[in-house]
Amino acid sequence: MFKVIDAGTRERRSYARIDEVLDLPNLIEIQQTSYQWFLEEGLQEMFNEISPIQDFTGNLVLEFIGYSLGEPKYSVDECKERDATYSVPLRVRVRLINKETGEVKEQEVFMGDFPLMTKNGTFIINGAERVIVSQLVRSPGVYFNSQIDFSGKVLHSATIIPNRGAWLEFETHANDVIYVRIDRTRKVPVTVLLRAIGYGTNNDILHLYDHDPRILATLEKDHTDSFESGILEIYKRLRPGEPLNVDNARSLFESLFFEPKRYDFASVGRYKINKKFALPPRIKQHKLAENVVDAEDNILARAGEIVTAEMAELFEEKGITRVRIEHNEREITVLNNEQISETTKNLTREDIVATIGYLLNLADGIGSVDDIDHLGNRRLRSVGELLQNQFRIGLSRMERVVRERMTIQDVEAITPQALINIRPVIAAVKEFFGSSQLSQFMDQTNPLAELTHKRRLSALGPGGLSRERAGFEVRDVHHSHYGRMCPIETPEGPNIGLIGSLSTYARINEYGFIETPYRKVDKANGRVTEEIVYLTADDEDHYTIAQANAELDDEGYFLSQRVTCRHRHETITRPPSAIDFMDVSPKQLVSVATALIPFLENDDANRALMGANMQRQAVPLLRTDAPLIGTGLEYKTARDSGVVVLAEKAGEVVYVTSTTIIIRRTEDPEAPNRVINGRTGEIFPGEPRLHYQRGCDIYQLQKFKRSN
Repeated sequence: MFKVIDAGTRERRSYARIDEVLDLPNLIEIQQTSYQWFLEEGLQEMFNEISPIQDFTGNLVLEFIGYSLGEPKYSVDECKERDATYSVPLRVRVRLINKETGEVKEQEVFMGDFPLMTKNGTFIINGAERVIVSQLVRSPGVYFNSQIDFSGKVLHSATIIPNRGAWLEFETHANDVIYVRIDRTRKVPVTVLLRAIGYGTNNDILHLYDHDPRILATLEKDHTDSFESGILEIYKRLRPGEPLNVDNARSLFESLFFEPKRYDFASVGRYKINKKFALPPRIKQHKLAENVVDAEDNILARAGEIVTAEMAELFEEKGITRVRIEHNEREITVLNNEQISETTKNLTREDIVATIGYLLNLADGIGSVDDIDHLGNRRLRSVGELLQNQFRIGLSRMERVVRERMTIQDVEAITPQALINIRPVIAAVKEFFGSSQLSQFMDQTNPLAELTHKRRLSALGPGGLSRERAGFEVRDVHHSHYGRMCPIETPEGPNIGLIGSLSTYARINEYGFIETPYRKVDKANGRVTEEIVYLTADDEDHYTIAQANAELDDEGYFLSQRVTCRHRHETITRPPSAIDFMDVSPKQLVSVATALIPFLENDDANRALMGANMQRQAVPLLRTDAPLIGTGLEYKTARDSGVVVLAEKAGEVVYVTSTTIIIRRTEDPEAPNRVINGRTGEIFPGEPRLHYQRGCDIYQLQKFKRSN
């Protein structure tokens, strides 16, 4: 039988068999939260990065203290009429210190107008509404790979990919020699790199990896024998033809990998690296080959014991960095990278040592290779981060100009205003909004088209893939897309699979990974609780998850003895005691446009794809009409699209025309009138109007206004 549910002001009958456990989130939250982060934290991060700027003598110092955003010059509607950009002035407090005289000059410097996001998640650029599409990119971190060579031997390779900076690629050969490529140059034996980071002698290197035979084989190919010869060998590869000099070689090598300005993992890269090199997943259920001792010489575990999950966690807490275990009747050393803190965003010696250690472990069958197309290894760059990257480019150009002007101008008469040239900053931001591949003219055919455009995910764009190079694997549906990215809504044609849409319940976490919600199952008694847990794709891989349509009794216990579940890419049946989580809703799998298709489960996937895409092309009716049969998502879609007029406060409707709605507020009836733009939600002081003097909200509707 049906239940009567409220959809706005009307009632609808719901024939749903499964009750909604979790309300849908705000559907354009992905745009708003990201931009909010940029204004509150992202901008400050940028100024901290370049501050202070010193001249070449170190005498003049320019510091950025803080910034403030002003008020927009025009309202959204005025910007559209005037073909202007909806923006706010950005002012920065700058301090100039002359160390010789001790003189300090402080000034507020105007740094250009910064485009502001409207309430609906769009930008008005030169009078046209634009949307910044989120970009799916490969997460910085360390990736391991395996391939079979012509002799049938499995060879492993590793790549350390930063957010910006030089790549490090390690590869093993059939003769057990390990080579490394620095920034796509010619390869050198990996022991040369180890010498360059401070392990100068053969004994140092052999001690590091307990005389591993592959390291011995590599040393035989290595013609260097000390730190100096190692670093010069690398310098030869990086700067062929230049005169050899140890100091130059050292400063080049240091700046390439260990200088935060040139090499940056961002916090997400550091998080991924620490996660990959953590000891517990690799040593669990293995037999210890020697005692594990902490820094105070207390024995934490004895040789011959089997490592349990609790023991592995204890080792990590105590800061154990190497453990010897038995595997296939051999003793193996497992190293970690000493779990460096997340504030360290550049490469460290420990990372390089741990990468080589992991590579050796892989050949022994310990550890796992990575799948590039897994959503645990792909992250989203939303508006805020894309803007931050552009702003960084502008600021670094400005920094160069400031340094030049510091040397040219008269030290006594100089002011912060005279030093700073805001042109490059304005140009970088303008170029991004005006001509970036990810800044798109908003699709405004109907409310659904707008909403879907703001929730779009693209693998194209600067730093992403190109249509020509993208193969089948990248475009394909992956098991980690479940509840994160819609398997159905994607364009047909050359962009298929490269452009997707966020699933209904998905959200983005602080690192840019997509999370989806699940109901926690109490494993002690096999009962589904009300607790909701958001999981990223790589966390989800450790769990068994029941589907939303699994039958439960009123208490939340599973009715059947075998429940259909998912584990990674497999569909399996498990007893209730083996289940960790349960889906929150059958529609968490698909995007908003797909969830608006009635009886979706009876459609062929190819036709559903066309349906989801074509709903966005429907021309709206002059007289809007509720569908006879809906899926229950229509109200939420219309509301969050930002096209409908929402009342700010409750009250009584006292006046209606095609251009204006006036509502007399129930609360504070004596306050002055307010004029509210129905489309953008902007509030202006109200003018006394007709016989409504006080306590009214006057909503101005869109009529004969141009749109996209």
